[in-house]
This record gives sequence, structure tokens and C-alpha cells, in this order.
Amino acid sequence: MTAARSVAALFGAVYVIIAIAGFVPALVTGEVPPDMPSAAGNLLGIFPINAVHNVVHLVIGAALLYGATATPRAIAVAKVVGVVYLAVALLGFVAPDTFGLMPIGGADIFLHLFTAAVLLYIGFMYERSTERAPTADRART
Repeated sequence: MTAARSVAALFGAVYVIIAIAGFVPALVTGEVPPDMPSAAGNLLGIFPINAVHNVVHLVIGAALLYGATATPRAIAVAKVVGVVYLAVALLGFVAPDTFGLMPIGGADIFLHLFTAAVLLYIGFMYERSTERAPTADRART
């Protein structure tokens, strides 16, 4: 399994688990951040979430798991999800409540930036590094 597929599988599984955990009441505190009224609480007391946010994480996780089925697909999905998460992280600074739809501010910003950085690296840099890697045929000449 290539690094791109492994990263897509790992992040996909983590985001699916996060989505499911968001629906477990014991893992969500009832405290709502004042700048994010759409939040239903904080997952693990840290990450503001609501049902829409959980469903989005489930969709992102499923897309990444699907991408993990083939290297070109993993690279493409990493690029798309990486760009989306970078935009979401930046939006979290100016509209932490996504205009009343779902909370994306607070600790979520840093989680989204980390996810974006890793996926963008895999999507754009991994592809270049594999293009330059010598193949067995080129190494013999």
C-alpha cells in the first residue's frame, strides 16, 4: 500500500470515528461556545460540534476511505479534501459559526489546518516525489 493510500485510509477512519463519536452523548459536553450558537456541545470537551458537523465528518471520512482504494484516487481525494479543509480552517477565523450552520471555530481550526497540511502534502508533493523516483528499468541503464 502506498503512502497516499495509507494516509487516506488513516484520515478516513479517524474522521468516521470522530463523526460517530459526535453522536455519543457521553463524549459531548453541553457547554456551547458563545461565538458558536449552532454548536450542540463540545466533543471531548474541546471541539465544538453539532449534527451537521458530524455528518460532514462522516462524508469526508467516507470520501477518504474510498480514495484509499487506489493510489491515483487517494492523491486526488487528498488534494480536494486538503483544499477544502484549508478553506474551512481560514473561514473558521472569520465566521466560526459558518453563518449559523455549524461550528468550525476554536480548536477545530487547528485540527482542520493540520488535516489540510498533511493531505495537501500527500496530494501535491507525494505525486512529484514518485514521478522522480528511479524505476528498476532506469536504474539499470
